[in-house]
Amino acid sequence: MTKVTFIEKPNIEQEIHSSLHLIVSKWFKQKFGSFTESQKYSLVPIHGRRNILISSPTGSGKTLSAFASILSYLIGLSEKGELENKVYAVYISPLKALTRDIEVNLKQPLEEMEKLAGKKFGIRIGVRTGDTSVNERQRMLKQCPHIIISTPETLSILLTTRKFIEYLKAVEFVIVDELHALANKRGVHLSLSLELLEKISSITPARIGLSATISPLEEMAKFLAGGLEECLIADVNFDKKLDIEVLSPVENLVETDGAEMHSSLYGLIDKLIQEHKTTLIFTNTRSATERVVHHLKEMFPTKYFENIGAHHSSLGKELRHNIEERLRKGELKVVVTSTSLELGIDIGYIDLVIMLGSPKSVARSIQRCGRAGHRLNETAKGRFLVLDRDDLIECSVMKKEILERKIDKIQIPKNCLDVLSQMIYFLAIYKVWDIDEMLELVKKSYCYKNLSREDFLSVLSYLRGDYALEARNVYGKIWYDEKTRQIGKKGKLARVIFMTNVGTIPEEAFVNVVIAGGEGKGHKVGMVDEAFVERIKPGDVFVLGGEKYGFLYARGMNIYVSASVRRPPTIPSWFSEMLPLSFDLALEISRFRELVKEKLKAGKPEGEIKGFIQDWMHVSDRVANEIFEYMQIQHDYIGIPSLKEIIIENYKGEKNWFLFHTLYGRRVNDALSRALGFLTGRQGARDVEIGINDNGFLLCGEKIDKNKIEKAIKFMNSGNIEEILKEAIEKTEILKRRFRHCATRALMILRNYKGRTKSVGRQQVSSGILLCSVKRISGEFPILKEAKREVLEDVMDIENAKKVIDLIKDEKIKVKYVQTDLPSPFSLNLISQSHQDYIRIESKIEFLKRVYKALREKCGKK
Repeated sequence: MTKVTFIEKPNIEQEIHSSLHLIVSKWFKQKFGSFTESQKYSLVPIHGRRNILISSPTGSGKTLSAFASILSYLIGLSEKGELENKVYAVYISPLKALTRDIEVNLKQPLEEMEKLAGKKFGIRIGVRTGDTSVNERQRMLKQCPHIIISTPETLSILLTTRKFIEYLKAVEFVIVDELHALANKRGVHLSLSLELLEKISSITPARIGLSATISPLEEMAKFLAGGLEECLIADVNFDKKLDIEVLSPVENLVETDGAEMHSSLYGLIDKLIQEHKTTLIFTNTRSATERVVHHLKEMFPTKYFENIGAHHSSLGKELRHNIEERLRKGELKVVVTSTSLELGIDIGYIDLVIMLGSPKSVARSIQRCGRAGHRLNETAKGRFLVLDRDDLIECSVMKKEILERKIDKIQIPKNCLDVLSQMIYFLAIYKVWDIDEMLELVKKSYCYKNLSREDFLSVLSYLRGDYALEARNVYGKIWYDEKTRQIGKKGKLARVIFMTNVGTIPEEAFVNVVIAGGEGKGHKVGMVDEAFVERIKPGDVFVLGGEKYGFLYARGMNIYVSASVRRPPTIPSWFSEMLPLSFDLALEISRFRELVKEKLKAGKPEGEIKGFIQDWMHVSDRVANEIFEYMQIQHDYIGIPSLKEIIIENYKGEKNWFLFHTLYGRRVNDALSRALGFLTGRQGARDVEIGINDNGFLLCGEKIDKNKIEKAIKFMNSGNIEEILKEAIEKTEILKRRFRHCATRALMILRNYKGRTKSVGRQQVSSGILLCSVKRISGEFPILKEAKREVLEDVMDIENAKKVIDLIKDEKIKVKYVQTDLPSPFSLNLISQSHQDYIRIESKIEFLKRVYKALREKCGKK
């Protein structure tokens, strides 16, 4: 068990200077005059080879904290003539773009130190990623970098490269940057690579983790340290200057028509851009990024032409690098991005960040805001632009959390059997292992510390070929001798197979929508992305290109549909683009609802409640007025759902809908809605339709009623929900797609083999065949088990769903049923988002205006 210790006070400047080489110390004095807080806490421990997690705001000098002591050490070796041809430090970044950035920002200080010393030190810095040229790779095999900058995937490749691994056998420092971005399967993969690196090194490397926004710190420190005995935490939360506001483009988000909303939004965006030197705009999707650039160019052609750019992961490397370089040079007035510029890339001077819509988590918001005023002592200036009242409340609570320095918790995946399969193969390529020795190394990773021997052996059985899947082209990849208890690789191509199929990020693809029968049979009508397909089931209706289609079945990368559909859509086409609201932030919004609810119930004066909203959220009186009206109408109509009460609203409109006001975030609502939908369906309610968002979910279908819902809630508990959900997802597209992802990670399906690349479509066909085969295997096949775990724990949030269910069972959360003839204000977004065609005759805004008018009349409001 790793011992985690918080550093209580910083080192004094004299101590820090004495720990550094004279040249490095002199450079700091001339360049900066003094050290930043993060440097005061970390330079001396890094010099002392201590494992450390440095958590401090963006622009606080964390990266230089990590590199300064390392450069100091290497300069000392250089002056003694002891600099060897080996790797001394490995820097791991989750982004290729970030590795390029660090090369620029590490070489410049080194060159300045050499100029100060009047000589070259001969310290080599190199980048090794998938983008590195063959010639550059060959040069590294002869003269390796002393500091190598890489990605998690490339590190594992280097550890299986016979020649290069010799350079890694005495690594002394490992830096893992943007640690919060690795709380996923990439991080799980990296954790095992770091354990092998530690095992092969004659010196235990000091691990240095860097992150601006992370919680809980203790868990992330243990994740970083793995099997090492201790890790320090430098929690440097100095007061970074923040200038954050929540803005709406119009006076009233309900009363404004669509055309005015559109022109006001882009008018406000333009005004903000023109008031600043360089602006970075964050959207939540790649399609929205392109749309914003298009509208700005179209509406203001004289202002935005060569000085605007888009940056997202679907763009080619050259285009992305061009945008980054032009930002550094100050040639761009505005750049619009989705998530690709969230991390700590130095992209020059930015003085404003605009966030269109809620970023859905405090950590993500802080990361985005931190792109502005990136340098020390500068102000991080961010503006949330919102277009509906749920977003208004969400972003206002988020602003409060940011100002109060609260960060939502990160969840690290545990015991991922697909990654384990890939990494056991990786270990077997390195050498022949004793089974207990291998298991011991795997369990040093924080992600596998509780791995059962049974699961470990089941993965070994799969890799050994015990499940007789050769007919499906899945062959044994390792050998395991039960007498000698030894494990090794099988086949001459093992290293090549691993190197060409390494990684955890699933390949994304679009799925063709094809007419299944009747007129137009076989005609391709368009495409949707894979994540959208995960949500649909036979019988669902969706809109594409303005027309309705009924989903029938999927084959490979095609989904087959009926065009003869009259029912309204059951699932929105944009669903897959939604970012999920974090559970912690959802609870904080519920807490705000509770506070307002108590004041309304107590009959407090309107002015007092508005004043409370303004003070509690740190928002303008205009924002407070709009929030108050939203809450007041909801309260007067059916009541406000909150931390202590779930409201189930039975609205009989075009359909008989049951609307669940469960503000727990989309992942928890996904779990609750699927479980309840499955249980009500099992009672005879056929074809139960489900719609979800962060604030709740809806169920509707033939013969669904209050009695069936009550029985389902009574039957469901934290002990059986996992089995209920496993049954519910058994025949769904989400399980089929996630199984493909897991099978590809586990090397059941090879993306590349003998120079041939298997398309995503062919991968999905192979996956479908394999899924049918493994379902027939007695006992649970490990990769199918992992696919189910991924759906329940990573896509959904079953653990927090269990907490909610327990609170309902213990009556700490009351369940209230309400019958309505008009949807309540809180349910309007859920209805309009989940069933877009319900309001197809009028825009969403017109729909909201009409319903609000009726609600005001019903509640006796003007």
